[in-house]
Amino acid sequence: MKKMPLFSKSPKNPAEIVKVLKDNLAILEKQDKKTDKASEEVSKSLQAMKEILCGTNDKEPPTEAVAQLAQELYNSGLLVTLIADLQLIDFEGKKDVTQIFNNILRRQIGTRSPTVEYISAHPHILFMLLKGYEAPQIALRCGIMLRECIRHEPLAKIILFSSQFRDFFKYVELSTFDIASDAFATFKDLLTRHKVLVADFLEQNYDTIFEDYEKLLLSENYVTKRQSLKLLGELILDRHNFAIMTKYISKPENLKLMMNLLRDKSPNIQFEAFHVFKKIKDTLHFRKMEDPNNNFKQFYIGDEEDQKKNRLAQQMRRPGGPPTVASGQAADTGYHQNYTSEKNFS
Repeated sequence: MKKMPLFSKSPKNPAEIVKVLKDNLAILEKQDKKTDKASEEVSKSLQAMKEILCGTNDKEPPTEAVAQLAQELYNSGLLVTLIADLQLIDFEGKKDVTQIFNNILRRQIGTRSPTVEYISAHPHILFMLLKGYEAPQIALRCGIMLRECIRHEPLAKIILFSSQFRDFFKYVELSTFDIASDAFATFKDLLTRHKVLVADFLEQNYDTIFEDYEKLLLSENYVTKRQSLKLLGELILDRHNFAIMTKYISKPENLKLMMNLLRDKSPNIQFEAFHVFKKIKDTLHFRKMEDPNNNFKQFYIGDEEDQKKNRLAQQMRRPGGPPTVASGQAADTGYHQNYTSEKNFS
């Protein structure tokens, strides 16, 4: 049998493309004098692979070749290698890898999604992508691929219920704005896309998650603080998260936190805090109307030590007007002016 040259001029068969690509990635890993030539071959192979998956301007993707290429990617472990070696690939090649990964992930056979099944069986792929936020050269590319994975509930579930999920709380605080913003976009996607799954996750991990989340609300980073406030409003008011909302608003320290944020030096933070606070207050008022005999008993504690808790509950029951802080002074005397128009803070 004739041996195929390592630097093939024009690999067309999916099996050949995969082999040439994998062999040349191995050369890049060694960082020897053949690196430049290997880098060219990697680029050519990625282009050939992309042409099979996406077709060309005048030609549709060949179904049989796509199926063969997908199978070669799974069997060879190349999907893992591409992510592991992403930093070694040139700029255009990184874009090609992202496009190839997302395309193969969307591929379906009837109701099956073979790549989703493959990644579910090899979850370290997800955690490699997540850890990509620690490498500035590939962080944004990993973010794009990770969000494509999150579109599929089985993959979102793996990330949510993993110990690595808590890494998001440090990634959204990274000093590089673009990376931190991308990490927050992925974080938000995880917590809002699959409603029932997320509700179950938050109920099971309430204390841990909201302990970490409070740190985001107190962040020194303005963007992190504002985005976290907006997301909190979405989470606690989503009907699927009713149990979470009930638990959150039953803790006076959370209400006090919102009142303190109403006094933040930034009008935009005040604005977001006002909306969260108003939603909580409206919910409590609705409950009172729905069951006047209940009288918010869950907020009333007879102990002298908990009088502060009772005062907070009473403040929440007052119709209209801004909330007051524990000292009895207005939370922010100028906040009415700040909220006259939402467009002022866009």
